[in-house]
Amino acid sequence: MRCKICGKDYPSLYHFKTADVCLGCYEGMPEEERTKAAQPPAIFQMTTTAFTLDGYRIVKSFGVVRGITVRSRSVFGTIGASLQTIVGGNITLFSELCEQTRAEAFEMMVNHAVERGANAVIGVRYDATEIMQGVTEVLCYGTAVIVEPSV
Repeated sequence: MRCKICGKDYPSLYHFKTADVCLGCYEGMPEEERTKAAQPPAIFQMTTTAFTLDGYRIVKSFGVVRGITVRSRSVFGTIGASLQTIVGGNITLFSELCEQTRAEAFEMMVNHAVERGANAVIGVRYDATEIMQGVTEVLCYGTAVIVEPSV
């Protein structure tokens, strides 16, 4: 993602907190501007795992859209996570990596839908495949559609 204020690229992990500004710019904003900046684009609110959106009718379908990202664990992350397994509980290093990867794939899927002219994505699903040891592909896909409020 590219920050609309400073123009720097920032990880998509921050996207859900700050919409379209980097965390540095977001933290420097007054409270009322933060509230406005934290509102995600409308299409992020118009995604569902269902094949319908209550209160809306599908006007046009653009077909399948997807976001694919491939991630690997770093040696240091693997060592840190291995140490966390000794204690037990949530392996936060892997949880954070998984969440960041899913968010990135989701964001790519939504961007693909916007490029095709959609204002919603239905039937959203995730799939993951281990390509080789320590390297995983995460796919987020759905059907890009145009919806309008039903009367």
